[in-house]
Amino acid sequence: EVTLPRCTSLWGSTTLLLAVARSAQRGQLAPILGPVFHLAMPLKGLSSMKQLILVGMPGAGKSTIARQLARRLARDPVDSDGVIEQRLGESIRSFFERQGEAAFRDVEEQVIDELTQSQPAAVLATGGGAVLRSINRVRLRERGTVIYLRSSPEQLFKRLRHDTRRPLLQGGDALQKLRDLYEERDPLYRDCAHFVVDTRGSTLSMLVNRIVMQLELMPPEPPSTPPTAAP
Repeated sequence: EVTLPRCTSLWGSTTLLLAVARSAQRGQLAPILGPVFHLAMPLKGLSSMKQLILVGMPGAGKSTIARQLARRLARDPVDSDGVIEQRLGESIRSFFERQGEAAFRDVEEQVIDELTQSQPAAVLATGGGAVLRSINRVRLRERGTVIYLRSSPEQLFKRLRHDTRRPLLQGGDALQKLRDLYEERDPLYRDCAHFVVDTRGSTLSMLVNRIVMQLELMPPEPPSTPPTAAP
């Protein structure tokens, strides 16, 4: 449990912000910060940070959180699955059924490559399987700050048990499929992520606040060194 000092002004309390920062570094993020934290936390430095990229299992909330985080940071939200469907002219499920997963992953790889270069200031929500190809993981980590939204298979099942849009979860035991996907993908999400945010028991506003806090605590990126002229 985190104990915060009492103060009369969120804006004027350096003591409060220091306590929050120390708590975050210990991995303790008090639920009380959820509704008010955006008033206290300055966004200095985040406007110049490179692309923010959300990865995680299907149903982890990547698209919803990307929209809210983008609004908070005055950035553009981008959903890679949405871009893919626009390009294909049909739903991902329909394309899966006609062409198979390998063909879909080829399109996804191309779209990930384009989006991570063409929109460097966006908040990008990726598809749940975007990390399956190693080239995608390398590009995501090198070109952006990657945030893994971790949800357990049991949490995901509660959210997705009536969802008919996700091709890999259709037919058979959906919970077992989620457990199998999680076992396969969790190490891959961690492999490319700069930090992990557990979604368990958190509201949308709390998750956005926690992400902003973690971004603020990240060390600044070193300035790029201009190339030296040949003698």
